[in-house]
Amino acid sequence: MGKVSIAFRGWRFDEDAVFDGDGNFRPLEEIPEDERRRLVRLDVLQDLPCDACYVVQGEENLQQCNVPTAVYGEVFGEVLLCDEHESDFYYWWTHEGGDAYRGSKELEDAFLDWFADGGRAPDWYDGPEHVETDPDTAPRPDVPDPSALDFELPEDEQVEIDLHEGEVREGGSDVESVDDLDLGDDPTRNL
Repeated sequence: MGKVSIAFRGWRFDEDAVFDGDGNFRPLEEIPEDERRRLVRLDVLQDLPCDACYVVQGEENLQQCNVPTAVYGEVFGEVLLCDEHESDFYYWWTHEGGDAYRGSKELEDAFLDWFADGGRAPDWYDGPEHVETDPDTAPRPDVPDPSALDFELPEDEQVEIDLHEGEVREGGSDVESVDDLDLGDDPTRNL
């Protein structure tokens, strides 16, 4: 499995660390600390406005702020951004020295100071391209039914491998008939 975003673009989570084999969230105590901290933080972040909108609108016009769709940075130093302002962050990051704050909790303050001072992405800058796929519209590979590939080799072409002894015997089993099998033998006794 790979990396996935949860609730917002930006923060990426190791799918195996966060979800069990059935696709459900693992219990928090089973999730590695870094991913656990970010998951818990998401619960708070989902109720906050876009940080850049907040700089523009202020507390008095909070209802005018856009809902964030992306989060970047470290826990408690993260920047929440709406679609409109994400390109400003990317421009700051790639062209204005923002990458110097990688891994730093000062990232949020540094970006918001730049933004409050009038920093914006120029009109020619498109920002990042995101590929978002609705799972229901994702292409499904044309994979043959595995059972269609099952077939029985003729006995003289079969190979028997003894995993305990590391021996390979060609031509099938040495057992002549089912009557020759020792069904009382414990196959795990030599483990």
